[in-house]
Amino acid sequence: MAVGERAIHGLALADVPEFVGLEAELEVRLSPAALLARLDLILAAAERTLRQLPEAHMADLVPSRDRSWRQLGYHVFVIAEAFLAATKGAELSYESLAVTPPDEVRTGADVAAYGADVRRRLGNWSYPGGEGTVIPTYYGEQTLHQVLERTTWHAAQHVRQLESLLEGLGIEPDRALTAADLEGLPLPSEIWEG
Repeated sequence: MAVGERAIHGLALADVPEFVGLEAELEVRLSPAALLARLDLILAAAERTLRQLPEAHMADLVPSRDRSWRQLGYHVFVIAEAFLAATKGAELSYESLAVTPPDEVRTGADVAAYGADVRRRLGNWSYPGGEGTVIPTYYGEQTLHQVLERTTWHAAQHVRQLESLLEGLGIEPDRALTAADLEGLPLPSEIWEG
C-alpha cells in the first residue's frame, strides 16, 4: 500500500487502518495457544492432502502462479519452518519463504514426510508468553503473536489451494479443512488470492 511517499507491505493487517488514517477495530485475535493448535491442525491437513496428490500432477503449475503443486505443498511447511527459525533469531525474509524442495523430495508423500518433521519440531516449541518479543520480517518488525497469526493463516490459505487442486481431479480430500478449522483466521475470501 502506498499513500504519497509513505508505503507499507500491508501484510500485517493490524497496521493497515492506522496507515490509511482510519480507526478500526479488528476482530479479536486468536490466542497464541489457539494459533499453535490451529497451525498443527492445518499442517496435518496438508500432510493428508499431499499423500493423496497423484505423482503425475506434482510438476503441474497452480492457477495464476509460476509454482508447481510440489512447490506449493513444500511451501506450506517452509512457512512453519521459517517461523521456527525466526523464533531463534533468524530474520523472516522473503527468501526464507521462497525455498524450493530438494531434488529428492519429489512426490506428495515425500513432501508430507518433510512436513511431519516440521510438525514434530513445531510441537516441541513453546510460546514464551508476553507480547515483548519482536521479530524482524520483510514487512517490518512484528510481535511474535502477529508472526504466528500470519504463519497460521498463510499456511491455511495454501492448504485450501492444495485441497482445491485435489478436488479438481475429482478426489475428495481426506478430512478437508472446515469452516470451524479456519474460524478466526484473517483469510482471503477467494482460494487463489494471496
